[in-house]
Formats: sequence, C-alpha cells, structure tokens
Amino acid sequence: HLEKVDLFVTSGGVSVGDYDMVKEVLGRLGEMDFWKVAMRPGKPQAFGNIGGKPLFGLPGNPVSVMVSFEQFVRPALRRMMGFRDIFRPAVEAVLDAPLKGKTGRVEFIRVVAEWRDGLYHAVPTGPQGSGILRSMVRGNALAVIPEEAGTLEAGSRVLVQLLR
Repeated sequence: HLEKVDLFVTSGGVSVGDYDMVKEVLGRLGEMDFWKVAMRPGKPQAFGNIGGKPLFGLPGNPVSVMVSFEQFVRPALRRMMGFRDIFRPAVEAVLDAPLKGKTGRVEFIRVVAEWRDGLYHAVPTGPQGSGILRSMVRGNALAVIPEEAGTLEAGSRVLVQLLR
C-alpha cells in the first residue's frame, strides 16, 4: 500500500535510549539522512525515506514534537499541497524578559507575543522543558534564538514565529 502514502511521520523512539527502537526499524526499511539536529527542543529527530516517500521521525516529548512539526513537517505538507507560503508568519519582537539560550544550537522558546506601542513584544511562558505542556498551551509564538546568540537580554530584538 506504499503507493497510497504521501509522507510518513512517527513520534518517539528516535533517540538513544533502551526503548528507542524506531531508529533501528527505520534503518532497515528505508534510507535515513540524519538522526539529530542542532536545535532545542527537538534534537533527536530523523529524516529519510521509505520507498521514495519522505519520512519524519519526530522526538517523543510533546513540546519537542510540536516545535519539530512546525519547523519541518508542516512546511513539507504545505509544499506538497502546493502552497507558496509554507512557513508561519514571522515578525521581529522586543523581549520584555531575557531568554536563555545555548550557543551551538537554535533554541525555540515558547512565548506570548503581543502588539503593543507600535511593535511586537515577547515574554516567555515560563519553564521551557521539552515535557512541560504548559509552556506550549500558554504561548502563541516561538521566539527563535540563533545558534550563535546564546542568552538574549530584555530589550533585545528577536525573530518570533506566530502560531495563532
């Protein structure tokens, strides 16, 4: 039934733990291009193909899945559907609080973005762990901290992807 499949998406099992079997199985079924990316949340991640069909192996933590889906799967689906605008709208925002990042990887911080005084402002939603659903539910945007930036102070400007 492979001819009826446009794209594969899995969630969980792509890291290096004792119960992460997806990596082994996918390696036998298809060709895998990579198993991790320099981003947080969402570092353990797979991409490849099975029978020429794209495969996205997303992490298992809920926030990691959401961020990974927004950065990779949603744009791929929109491209396959013929849309020209495949990414969420992005705006520049002023940080009303510092954002802690780590150099060497892109950080996606869940924030509340709002239009105020003629520009967007962004405030983090609280603790940012990849299993903290509250950080996702409270936010309406993702602040993107580039891999070379590290921590950004309040008053800094940052790119923000609007989710709703």
